[in-house]
Amino acid sequence: MVEGSGATPGSAAPATGGGTVKIDGSSTVFLISQAVAEDFDKAGKGAATVAMSGTGGGLQKFCRGELDVAGASRPIKPSEEEACTKAGLSYVELPVAYDGLAVVVNKEATWVDHLTVAELKAMWEPDSKINNWSQVRPGFPDKKLTLFGAGTDSGTYDYFTQAIVGKEHSSRGDYTSNEDDNILVTGVAGEGGALGFFGYAYYKENADKLKLVPIDDGVADNGAGPIAPSEVTVADGTYQPLARPLFVYVSTKALERASVANFAQFYLDHAAALSAEVGYIALPAKAYDLAKARLAAKKPGSVFAGKGSQIGVTIEKLLADEAK
Repeated sequence: MVEGSGATPGSAAPATGGGTVKIDGSSTVFLISQAVAEDFDKAGKGAATVAMSGTGGGLQKFCRGELDVAGASRPIKPSEEEACTKAGLSYVELPVAYDGLAVVVNKEATWVDHLTVAELKAMWEPDSKINNWSQVRPGFPDKKLTLFGAGTDSGTYDYFTQAIVGKEHSSRGDYTSNEDDNILVTGVAGEGGALGFFGYAYYKENADKLKLVPIDDGVADNGAGPIAPSEVTVADGTYQPLARPLFVYVSTKALERASVANFAQFYLDHAAALSAEVGYIALPAKAYDLAKARLAAKKPGSVFAGKGSQIGVTIEKLLADEAK
């Protein structure tokens, strides 16, 4: 991992006070935050504790003032924005990496070479009665379909349902859910007819146990035919609609403490290298520069205007528009 941190243009103004930096939230962002916290400690910059209770659970704690930093795998929702406002809590939103939601099946599912967005929607929509692979596509075998996915407090769940079903927080309820992606990996790997979804890094870490499924969104402008998530397809926007930015939200009040201000700056200084190290995709350099400018100015609010997920919108465009 990267150690040390030098002063950079756009660095946040010096703060006073120390103490351990407290981070919680997304299980997806957890991998990056954990790596940052380890290197922050190794570099002698300070101490940080990192937990994962899901994006929704983390932002609830954050808006109650219980955290310094919340990791999120989707933008803050209007209801969460309202909760923070009512509590008198302002924040700085910092994009830290890109992720592609990986759709995976058990290694035994040799019949699956790709799936369409329409087929995924048919499996996951609230009224779905599909419980056998033969119902998904003609020619698929008579094999029980078992679904695994993120828990309903997860930003991954919110983003997946928005992108695939067309409505956030809308899906069938009879699937095996968990906020811990490692448990989902174990579930899909252990069940012959299983299908699941989670962050790309968890697939990469367990590629020997799982089969990655390319997705066809039917939009030629995004790239013709089925496309699998990779560093290239997520970064260039062709893996749609399941590519997304990842965030940390930092309490403006907490930034008055040197430990938190230093941690936030260290996070942005090393996010590109560490996100790639743990299996995610770095943002363009310009996006990190714009994020550092947000941090230096303690720019409050979300570039998504508190409206939550926007499918197919690049974070660098939103940041650039904001900076104009």
